[in-house]
Amino acid sequence: MVSSVRALFRAASVCAAALLAFAAAPAAMAQTYPSKPVRILVGFAPGGAMDIVARTVGEKMSASLGQPVIVENRPGAASNIAIRLLIDSPPDGHTVMLVANGLAANPFLYTQQPFDPTRDVTPVSLVARLPVVIAANASSDLSTIAKLVEASKARPGSVGYATPGSGSTPHLAVELFARAAGISLTHVPYKGGAPAIADVLGGQLPLVAVNAVEVLPHVKAGKLRVLAALSAERVSTLPDTPTIAESGYPGFEASVWHAFIAPKGTPPAIVDTLNAAIHKALADPDVKERLVKLGAVASPTTPQELAALVRTEYERYGKLIREAGVKAN
Repeated sequence: MVSSVRALFRAASVCAAALLAFAAAPAAMAQTYPSKPVRILVGFAPGGAMDIVARTVGEKMSASLGQPVIVENRPGAASNIAIRLLIDSPPDGHTVMLVANGLAANPFLYTQQPFDPTRDVTPVSLVARLPVVIAANASSDLSTIAKLVEASKARPGSVGYATPGSGSTPHLAVELFARAAGISLTHVPYKGGAPAIADVLGGQLPLVAVNAVEVLPHVKAGKLRVLAALSAERVSTLPDTPTIAESGYPGFEASVWHAFIAPKGTPPAIVDTLNAAIHKALADPDVKERLVKLGAVASPTTPQELAALVRTEYERYGKLIREAGVKAN
């Protein structure tokens, strides 16, 4: 009997020690983090806006973390390939990913690759916002949002608009606006912003919705007129352009955003270290200047604030995509 009790005691002691070691592992990991180079996954090809943002911010993060920060491009399936790679990576902070709004919209657009961005990843920090604008050919009668709404209500579906693609952030943003305004617009998707803008310049369509930076040269040349910025604040490079709220639709806001996420289960202490490195990088004047050239505004947040943003976007994009039957290109 005594030997049995001793055996049970020894077994319990071993289990307790194992549990303590397991519980202490994240703390020990955080104390030595980072112990090797940090990898930033980007779901798009080199040279694009997200790649440039990742390299710009990653370069400054390296100085704070004391380890090289390497950008690894894994393009394909609207960044779903890279997201799956992140989800399957060890939650040790040595693999993170720079994502955009697709993180919230893709689960509804690509149902064959399901994931839940509110549960399957760890938010780290928002990085930047890129305002979306609605622009018209400068010779068009649609010179304001009020005139756009008036024309659309007079002849529902008669006004067409171009976007960089079906399911893109500009597409979803305009559809959300149309619902708020109670109008029906006809969407014409393109393979990117440049061809969409080209057809509006050529008069094939009256409107285009893209990132603000893409229309700037044409606005300066007098060929395009921006009706409104869909962002919460006016665009610094388009100071005379009203926001959508100033145009009569308060409470509505949509922009492209970039954010860092990590694998699910990444220890909070490591998330905090990454968050601090990102914030320090975004405070650097050189980084801010390079972001402005991309049409982006540095927008660092806490992990909790990013989590709230992702949940809100996930819910509103999901509702819109289901109800409107939006399909990816």
